[in-house]
Amino acid sequence: MRQQHKTFTQQHRPKKNLLIGGIQSIIDAMKNGEQLERIYLQNSISSPEAEELKRTALEFEIPVNKVPFEKIRNFNLENHKGCVAIKSKIKYQNLQDIISFTVENGEIPLLLLLDGITDIRNIGALARTAYCCGVHAIVIPEKGVGALNEDAITTSAGALENMAVCRVKSLHNAIDELHLNGIKVFASEMTADVNVFGINFIEPCAIIMGSEDKGIQSSLYKACDNRFKIPMQKDFESLNVSVAAGMILYEAMKQRMIPAPQRTS
Repeated sequence: MRQQHKTFTQQHRPKKNLLIGGIQSIIDAMKNGEQLERIYLQNSISSPEAEELKRTALEFEIPVNKVPFEKIRNFNLENHKGCVAIKSKIKYQNLQDIISFTVENGEIPLLLLLDGITDIRNIGALARTAYCCGVHAIVIPEKGVGALNEDAITTSAGALENMAVCRVKSLHNAIDELHLNGIKVFASEMTADVNVFGINFIEPCAIIMGSEDKGIQSSLYKACDNRFKIPMQKDFESLNVSVAAGMILYEAMKQRMIPAPQRTS
């Protein structure tokens, strides 16, 4: 089932109080601790200041998108000088810090990784369910996932503002870090031999959810510890990703509330 993507129209343009224009202003904002969702840099700009911007963004793990002038102009911001940044309404957390904090609190880590999910309505719904099911953090890559903007926060009913979100360089690196911490990684796949009910979600674990059109990257599948399927009585191409995640996370929550023996891992 292919998702419909919203276009960048006036209706979905970020509010001006969330925008910063100009390369130097954006560099200063980063150095002063301003949390930025993303930086848009006009692709024809090549200058020492632009290189400093990219170096500083890399240091603070803020994505930089090189885009045509038309994209910059659509922000309708004066004095942008070919560069616009969007302030983040989400305070991103360090993945290792979240894992350590969870373990120190005597809890068993449960994390949700999002791969290639661009529809902000799905992201909001995923966050809402994750929060209700006790997920300790949502992990997203710098690129390839929809912006966690005001629309996503609204769709999540505020869940995105009340739970930890970790933005990482890549999900491959995140999986390596999870494995180093003894956290297993599971993925849903329609052809898997094991049903979701047969997976042991009681142990420290993370669940990867992919987009409905492309699914999870094959290289991420290979890095997983186990794969499972959601059984269906009737054949269908796929479930909506937020609905599928709800089924999986509620199974995980049920197991953690009422542990059952003889599950595989």
